[in-house]
Amino acid sequence: MAQIQGARTILEIGTLGGYSTIWLARALPSNGRLITLEADPKHAKVAHTNIAHAGLSDIVDLRLGQALSTLPQIAGEGHTFDLIFIDADKPNNPDYFTWALKLSRSGSLIIADNVVRNGAVIDATSSDPSVQGVRRFNELLASEPRVRATAIQTVGSKGYDGFAIAIVTADQ
Repeated sequence: MAQIQGARTILEIGTLGGYSTIWLARALPSNGRLITLEADPKHAKVAHTNIAHAGLSDIVDLRLGQALSTLPQIAGEGHTFDLIFIDADKPNNPDYFTWALKLSRSGSLIIADNVVRNGAVIDATSSDPSVQGVRRFNELLASEPRVRATAIQTVGSKGYDGFAIAIVTADQ
């Protein structure tokens, strides 16, 4: 497993079963640390088991609770992150991005998953809360002067979607 060059701290917003958590944690150096946030106790239990089975319990700190309640606590602990992966409830993506900026520094990477949503984000008539959240996230991303970003469309067995990747170019 290749290491993420220079990354020692990762924040993941949205754990689900821990699949991405495990891949991200495996890419960290031995002194790396990953904090992952999960709101659903059932998902957190599954993820905890999967992370332990992967032998990564010493690297991964799984925190149970709503991310928008947990993120201020993390900020209060003085954390900043080299990489932040946003893959949680899409209506809150704009708020997650705002927190990601607060918890990053120049050179940090912010990745958000599911930003194309089968093309629904360009449907101006869509009232889907997930589409609306992603659309607001994309607008924030485009207007934020402290990042350089792009979105990449992906196509696969689950249809087409994509992810956004942004590098933070300036501190707050």
